[in-house]
Amino acid sequence: MNSSKANIKKKVKKHIPKDWLCELRILYRLTKETISDVCRTGIVNIIIITTMAAILTIFASFFRTALTISAFAHELGNVLEISVYLKENADANIVKNRVKEFEHVENVNIIPKNTSWTNLKREMDLPDIDNPLPDTLHVKVDKPENIESVFNNIKQLTSVEDMSYAQDLAKKIEALNRVVNMITVFVVIIMGILTITIINNTIQLVIQSRKDEIEIMRLMGVSNWYIRFPLIMQGAFYGFSGALIALIPLNFVQNGLYHMHQFFMIPAPLYAQGFVITVMFAMAILFGAGGSFLCIKKHLQV
Repeated sequence: MNSSKANIKKKVKKHIPKDWLCELRILYRLTKETISDVCRTGIVNIIIITTMAAILTIFASFFRTALTISAFAHELGNVLEISVYLKENADANIVKNRVKEFEHVENVNIIPKNTSWTNLKREMDLPDIDNPLPDTLHVKVDKPENIESVFNNIKQLTSVEDMSYAQDLAKKIEALNRVVNMITVFVVIIMGILTITIINNTIQLVIQSRKDEIEIMRLMGVSNWYIRFPLIMQGAFYGFSGALIALIPLNFVQNGLYHMHQFFMIPAPLYAQGFVITVMFAMAILFGAGGSFLCIKKHLQV
């Protein structure tokens, strides 16, 4: 019965010509209603927006720091190479071509044993003996987390005598990346819970203060979205305002991290600043509006 009524209503709505001027008036009225609700909340607005700004600052700072640490880890990972020492009778070019076929191998350089011996004699005072060094391959891997799988693949080649790489450093880089990503996700979850809780409690107070007014609107046949919209917009307003204030401390964090990149001569992640700000505003508005919506579903049967 209800579904048939809904279908009839949809069909009727399709045949009703849209009055855009009327739509704009309704939007204007809803905007005024949102501003009115914000004004009614009074000084509590400052507390809510300040709290939101603090939460968003913590989130954005962690997120921006995570991008910097990832950039540092990636740069260190690019320096890591696997040194492959070949057997006496092995053809370095054949082994090089074979290694390049492995997945995740980015580049392979041959270091002839004569070159290695010349460099070693230049650095150290060695007796005049035959060259004991083998031909060496320096294998560069695309990502630090793939270095161990490439190492194991090369190890199976019969032409390889021995191999080495900075295993401890590679593992530490991988662990650091994992920890940073986990902390960022944890901060996002905490931010979401706190934001939704704060907005939920605020909108609940607004609903209680407007209980009689909302009941009258229901009796007059006012649509549900007309009642919901100002409350959802109020939550989004708190999120947007908090993000706006959070830009001030975030700017200091961004500058500090930028100077750190310059000091270590490691390029900053491309578009990191704009990306963090965009994500911060998007999440603030989303959690703000989402908190309002959940509160409406819980405390307002519309």
